This record gives sequence, structure tokens and C-alpha cells, in this order.
Amino acid sequence: MGKKVTVVGAGFYGSTTAQRLAEYDVFETVVLTDIIEGKPEGLALDLNQSRPIEGFETKVVGATTGPNGEGYEAIEGSDVVVITAGLPRKPGMSRMDLLGVNAKIVRQVAENVAKYAPNAVVVVVSNPLDEMTALAQIATAFPKNRVLGQAGVLDTARFTNFVAETLGVPVKSVKTLTLGSHGDTMVPVPSQCTVDGKPLSELLPAEKIEELVTRTRNGGAEVVALLKTGSAYYAPSAAAARMAKAIAEDSGEVWPVCAWVDGEYGISGVYLGVLAELGATGVRKVVETPLTDAELASLKEAAEAVRAKQADVADL
Repeated sequence: MGKKVTVVGAGFYGSTTAQRLAEYDVFETVVLTDIIEGKPEGLALDLNQSRPIEGFETKVVGATTGPNGEGYEAIEGSDVVVITAGLPRKPGMSRMDLLGVNAKIVRQVAENVAKYAPNAVVVVVSNPLDEMTALAQIATAFPKNRVLGQAGVLDTARFTNFVAETLGVPVKSVKTLTLGSHGDTMVPVPSQCTVDGKPLSELLPAEKIEELVTRTRNGGAEVVALLKTGSAYYAPSAAAARMAKAIAEDSGEVWPVCAWVDGEYGISGVYLGVLAELGATGVRKVVETPLTDAELASLKEAAEAVRAKQADVADL
């Protein structure tokens, strides 16, 4: 115990992430912050009252933060900080449409994290994900291994779920992988996808796999269109919480995340969706997985698309 994790942003995504982290019962404290006065405190009070029922001891602390960094002292000494702050998508919006407005929010949050939790590992989930992860690293000036983004865990979960539903098999028998970026240049890796150890390509025709890939790529938009207001948060919060847990426990678990790539796959100097081993220092190492020539070409293409956009964020 003794570990402290902060979730910045008490919307549906942030509050559900805080709930999952508290219920794991591996942290001493979960701090939930928001700019809406009283909201994080109210949610913390409510979550703490669920402790006797769910049987966890983790204390949840709510803190309202102000435009000039007021309230951020509550996050002091955090081991992990999950940044969910920012506007969610509305129907018809792309993740890139959020770039300008969320860049200002994420930069301000990141600067306060650097000030009050200088040793934290930062997990970014604000959209557009790859760009906001790069911006958070620039704004904190933390070593690149200590700033990473959540996308691949979620995209892979969506892909796995769709495959399991299509084949009528338990989700635990399905393994899938997506790399690249969170969005249009997402690179699903069918060569690494199996069902009970059998290659997915032996169980589904190529066009059906392609259909599931497209649905995965548009997985967030599909939820947004159905909800009409706000975006997905149950699966995304599960993904962010699992990453934070792996970091806090120094577990060495391998997850697909948005990490700084420096030579792996022949790609350098960009934040990209790859498999990575997670621990107390954030990304311990990028784990290269065997790819077909076509998959590698798609990954390199994704890297260049993301690189072009990440170059712009330094000025935002």
C-alpha cells in the first residue's frame, strides 16, 4: 500500500476510472480532481460510502482545481496520474476536431502535474490521443518513458469483443492486437489474432475480418452516435485503470499502449501504438512483435501520419 493515484477530470470517464482504481484495493489513496466546484468532492464522498459494501479500504479524495493551479496540491506525491480532462466528442466529430480546445486543457494540467507530482508516471487518455500524449510529455518535460497514452488496450478489447461475438466464443479464448494510432491509422494485426490458439484467418474469411477491423477503428464513433451526448467510458476506464495498476504494482505486464518509439520496427522519434512492458518507471521497454510486410508498412504509414500531427502540438 502507500501508493497514490490521481485521476484528473471527474466526468464519466474519470469518475469510472477512479471507481475501478479504488475497487482494486491496491492504492492507499485515489485523488479525483475537476474544475467544477464540489463535483469531485461529492463523487469522492459517494465512492467512499461504497467501501463497506464492496469491501475495499482505498480512500477517495476529491479536489476542485482552479485556472491558476489552485487545488492541485491534493495530487502531491502521486505515483500515477491519469489525465482524462478535456471535451468528449459529439456525434459527427472526429478525435482531431478536439485538438485545439483540448490542447490548452492538457497543457495546463500537465504543467501542474510536473509541479506537484514530479515523479509520477502520466497516463493520457484525452483525445486526440496520440497528439495529447506528445503534448503532455512536452509540457511536463518528463522522460518519455514516464508519459504514455491509453488507446491500444481499448482498441484491442473492442476488436476481441467483436471477434468473440461473431464466432460465439468466450472473450477469454480470443487474442487480438492493434497497433499504430488511435483513429484512422489504427493498424490491426490479423497475423497475431487467434481463437483458442488457432489463427483467426482460418476461422473467418478475409472480408469478415476486414469488416470487424473497420468496426474496431470506428468503435468510439459507434458508441458516440448511439449515446448522442458524451462518449464511451466503461471500456476506456477499464483500460486506463489496468494500465495504472500495472504501473503501480511494477508488474511488467505487456499491454498495447501509446509509447515513445526510438528505433523499434525501424521507426524513431514518435509516440505510437505499440506493445510495451509496463512498470514503476512507466514504459520499461517496447516489445516488438513479428509483423507481416503489409502490417509493418501500415505501421510505418501510421507513424508518419502521427508524426506530422505531433509536430504541430508543441505550439499549442
